[in-house]
Amino acid sequence: MDGSYDRFIVRYRAGSAEQGSQAAAVQNIQAAVARAGRSYATLSMNAPGVNYQRKLATGAYLVTTSRKLSQAEAAAFIQSIAADPAVAHVAPDVLRHAVRDIPASDAPTAFTPNDPNFAKYQTDYLPGDGALTTTNKVANYGGANITGAWDLADGTGATIAILDTGIVKHADINTSLGDAGYDFIIDSFVSGRTADGRVAGGWDLGDWTTGSKYTTKNGGCVDASNPAEASSWHGSHVASASGAEYTNNSVGMAGIAYKAKVVPVRVLGHCGGYDSDINDAIVWAAGGHVDGIPDNPNPAQVINMSLGGDGACSADDDAAIAIAKANALGATVVVAAGNDGDDVANSSPASCPGAVTVAATGITSRLTFYSNYNSPGENVVALGAFGGGVYPDDAATGAQLNPEGFAWQAINTGTTTPKASPGGDTYGGMAGTSQATPHVTGTVALMQSARIGAGLPLLTPAEVRSILQSTARVPNVAPDSAKTFGAGILNAGAAVAAAATYGTGGNGGGNQDTTIPLVNGVALTGQSGATGSSTVYKLDVPAGALALTLRTLGGTGNVSIYVKAGSVGSATNYDFKSATNAGNTESVAISRPVVATYYVNVVGEAAYTGVSVVGSYVAPK
Repeated sequence: MDGSYDRFIVRYRAGSAEQGSQAAAVQNIQAAVARAGRSYATLSMNAPGVNYQRKLATGAYLVTTSRKLSQAEAAAFIQSIAADPAVAHVAPDVLRHAVRDIPASDAPTAFTPNDPNFAKYQTDYLPGDGALTTTNKVANYGGANITGAWDLADGTGATIAILDTGIVKHADINTSLGDAGYDFIIDSFVSGRTADGRVAGGWDLGDWTTGSKYTTKNGGCVDASNPAEASSWHGSHVASASGAEYTNNSVGMAGIAYKAKVVPVRVLGHCGGYDSDINDAIVWAAGGHVDGIPDNPNPAQVINMSLGGDGACSADDDAAIAIAKANALGATVVVAAGNDGDDVANSSPASCPGAVTVAATGITSRLTFYSNYNSPGENVVALGAFGGGVYPDDAATGAQLNPEGFAWQAINTGTTTPKASPGGDTYGGMAGTSQATPHVTGTVALMQSARIGAGLPLLTPAEVRSILQSTARVPNVAPDSAKTFGAGILNAGAAVAAAATYGTGGNGGGNQDTTIPLVNGVALTGQSGATGSSTVYKLDVPAGALALTLRTLGGTGNVSIYVKAGSVGSATNYDFKSATNAGNTESVAISRPVVATYYVNVVGEAAYTGVSVVGSYVAPK
């Protein structure tokens, strides 16, 4: 914890007097100020008043102090509150920020009708198969294969919520739900409105920090290490990528789930946005109730949060509770890993349980130099997706690689408030985990759209995560073992295909299929099980395939594998089994496999964790 604070989130235990009474809570916190003052002199000499603000959607209270507390004072205050056995959790109400992106130095030229700009600027939507790009002739191993998903789904029936700076009017952005969104920013300094309070509509009013009003000496955020910036239009860029940018309209570029509903929710303004507002917005976006505002008429199946800041997030943090509430309502919450080039465990809400956390990869398939990552033994980041590597060969320095080093979408030309459309309409390239995240968000919307189109029940957030990871593509460049990014690189085409058939069973959809799909050559990482457990994976093998290998490796513990073609087997009913080895390195090799679904039963001879399961074959020509 650093900086100074005058806002605190306090959650009391169920059944306590304070949980049910605002007055009791304020009295309790005032008593904590007095206790803290006995151990910290400045709090004793200049004790702040405590004011109740509101009850949050997570059940916690937001309280403010009459003056900002220094880091040491705030620590003493928090320690004193936490010492009360009635208190479940207490933390400062921290300002979060749009994940700081790297802008392209050039803007695309000649945005004329038709979609030639898609081919030139959106190579990130193509398969990452190494095909050369049209402009700079670089091998594209970073593409998300959005084009491979469009044959199966377009987003129809799905709803996306974008928690960001809001959205601007633009001829190439579908803003039809702009008024149906909501501005959750209460503080007028942050919102830029004339008075405190939340208002209907998810419109971006600008988030500039230029001018003396925003310097730290005047209560703002601009100092030598945090320079002033023009308005970012970050929310419009992210919303456009997820699905709001019109597609096949002979104008500009394309969005991913381009027929999905996109609900803009403003949580970031001047200098960022408070946790208390963001966490309320998570619950509201998923269809949950927030006191004081109407319920969301368009509950989202997927929520995008390209925002964050410092700090670990545990299961009892308010952000994690908000995400858990959203998950329980059926919403998958996709979060940017962060652009600090650091262990993702140090970033929130990226490290919150329940989030699908996304790292950024570049055109070579390498982790970008700025992206946060998993340290050894961690599995916080679920997968990587194209965020823009900025420089040639995804290096950390050099001349910018335009356009392939960036993700391109619609933005506004205004430096403070938005310029009216169409005069203010433009397009811009950005690089960051903010851009990687909507690639996944849009794909999740396509996955749910495919389910809706097939008349199947929506996937749960846990099922979404599992399919995203099981279909992720193995990077062309092996990741640094000290800086990994989960299951691999997003493969939207494979994810949507798997989602469209998940759980349909083998007899026309009547049976619930609990087996876990494998994709040829793609390692499914992070698998675990107890002693005696049995987990079944499956791989579809086509006619003419050769050299089928089914194997496990890595992690700790001890497993054996049993393989059967055409139906699920067991440790006593199998066609092939691995040798009895200690540990997790097990394999079955079949030189000429038959056309069938091969089922791989991984049995825990002892408890195991961190194991990878891989099925691979030589595809027929």
